[in-house]
Amino acid sequence: MRFYFGLVAVLSFAGCMTIVPDTQAPHEPSPVAASAVSSVAFSSVVARMLPVAKNMCRKTAPGANCNFQIVVDTRKSQPANAYQTIDKFDRPVIGFTAALIHKAKNQDELAFILGHEAAHHISGHLAKTQESAMTGALLGTVLATIAGGDADTVERAQDVGANAGARRFSKNYELQADAMGTRIAFQAGYDPILGAKYFNRIRDPGDKFLGSHPPNAQRIKVVHATMAKLR
Repeated sequence: MRFYFGLVAVLSFAGCMTIVPDTQAPHEPSPVAASAVSSVAFSSVVARMLPVAKNMCRKTAPGANCNFQIVVDTRKSQPANAYQTIDKFDRPVIGFTAALIHKAKNQDELAFILGHEAAHHISGHLAKTQESAMTGALLGTVLATIAGGDADTVERAQDVGANAGARRFSKNYELQADAMGTRIAFQAGYDPILGAKYFNRIRDPGDKFLGSHPPNAQRIKVVHATMAKLR
């Protein structure tokens, strides 16, 4: 049996991944990251954001592994992207592609994105999405089997069910991560409203049924609402 977890697939960057040290003093750029992606700004953001993200993690998710590792995919072929996953040692990993780092207009955007990805881990979204995907896959399998489908039909139903299950709460998870990411970035001294302007330059997914992300305007609204409570 195959289980497709689309949104929660673990990405492998073997041979092209730069680990950004998390032991830098605030505002001190990482020479590793700077030489790999020519961005001392990114290293500065990591140095300021990680302590805040770890503190939020420890307070909000007791028992969770809060030892974040930041990685950069330096392949020129990779589009602008960021993700959160778990490595084989159960350590939370936040990945950025070099294209995304270079596409950011300022440190506030990088901080907001990093905070957003950290929030996914703190909120346990990866595990929740996997659970929903497994439930959807099981339901698809049962329905196809009851309907008398052959092996291929059952497998396709399983895939469809897993994908639908994984996406069932994904929009809400994105908005939750936007809100918590806003708080993390703000506590680190960044301007999340300025950071959220990144949404104005990327494709708007719209409000599609079972879409993976909510409309950009809704996400910006969440950032503004969260900041109104913080100020």
